[in-house]
Parts: sequence; C-alpha cells; structure tokens
Amino acid sequence: MLTTPIVFVPGLLCSAEVFAHQTAALWAFGPVMVASTLEGETVEQIATSILRDAPPRFALVGISFGGYVCMEIMRQAPDRVDRLALLDTSARPDIPEQSERRRAMLEQARVSDFATWVEEALTSIMHPSRHTDAGLRAINRRMGVTIGLNGLARQTEAAIRRPDFRPSLGAIHIPALVLVGEEDLLIPPERSKEIASLVPAATLVVIPKCGHSSTLEQPELVSSALTKWMQA
Repeated sequence: MLTTPIVFVPGLLCSAEVFAHQTAALWAFGPVMVASTLEGETVEQIATSILRDAPPRFALVGISFGGYVCMEIMRQAPDRVDRLALLDTSARPDIPEQSERRRAMLEQARVSDFATWVEEALTSIMHPSRHTDAGLRAINRRMGVTIGLNGLARQTEAAIRRPDFRPSLGAIHIPALVLVGEEDLLIPPERSKEIASLVPAATLVVIPKCGHSSTLEQPELVSSALTKWMQA
C-alpha cells in the first residue's frame, strides 16, 4: 500500500488532542502531522506557515476553524493536496453579528478564570448528552489552556477576517469528505451541505447524536469516515 502523509489542522482553542483518535486510526496510511494554528495573524498567514512545514504532498483534514485554514491551503497550493476532509466548518465569511459575538466571547474570556471559562465554552458546543462527560470536559480544559488567551485572540481575529471560500470550492477535484455533527448548533449542518454541493464529487457524512466537536464526541464514527475517505 502506498503511504500518504496526513496533515491535521485543529479548530479554535484546540490542540493536537482534538484528533487523538483519528491520528491513531490513520497512522497506517502514512506519516501524521498535526499542524499549529498559532503562527500568523490571518488565515492566509496560518496556511502559509503550515505549508512551509508540511510534506511536499499530503492528505489534509481540518475541523471548524481548521477547516477555514484548509480551504485557504487549497487556494494557495492545490497541487500539494491529494485529498481533503472538512469537518464541522463553513465556507462562508463572518457576518457582522458573528464577528460581534466572537469579540464578546473574547472579552468574556479575558475577564474570567480562563481555564474554567474555556472548559465551559468548548463543552457547551457539544451535544447535550456530552455536557456532563468528565473526560471530555478535561480534554477541553487541557486544549484551551494549551492554546491560551493570546492564541485565542489571534485565532478569533483570523476567523473574523477570513475570506469567502465559496467561489474557490468548484476548483477542488480531489477526493473530498465533508462531515458534520447532526446537531451542530455552532456551524449548522446546512453549511456542510453547502460545501458538499460546491465541491465536485464530495461525499457528505452526517454524524448522529453529535454536536460541533465531532472528533471528540463520536471518535469511532469520524475515524471510520476518514478511513473510507483515505481508501477512496
């Protein structure tokens, strides 16, 4: 079996731990790299920094904010990506109301106990059945503390300033997986359905009993979908 390096791009306030199950499940396909989203002030700069350190050719997986970065990587270097997976993300830019909510969230983080705030913030976007899961709450706290308040601030501004990726999606002609939690309230499934409709031959997977953090909430189902995508 030919091996293909895989680059994972985490979401807002997420460390490599957000892909722990998936990196273990996919390691047999090739070397695995979890990229940092902390170098750069814009989605474009973050994408450039990841491309600088990435293998010459690779499969690309991004969740939420990481999906924004992946779509920018596809704009900057489409010839380097063998296949693309976009999880729980949107191709649309922020509308003013979304940007206002992001800045209000950042201000709340600044005036709160950060570790406690981030645990609550990341857990609240999960499926209601996961809100009292002590293991997931601990993961969310660890990831948020790893990224830190300064990292959150940079990621927030990058998300606010990101472009509209919809016009570029039709140029993606590689195996593409678009996956979303059935009950994702942060980025509704309609946004993933829109991406799948714009990317030629994309496969849409909707994960049941799942909110926004699909890789953590339903790790086996997400890893299974990614395995099939790698074998396509």
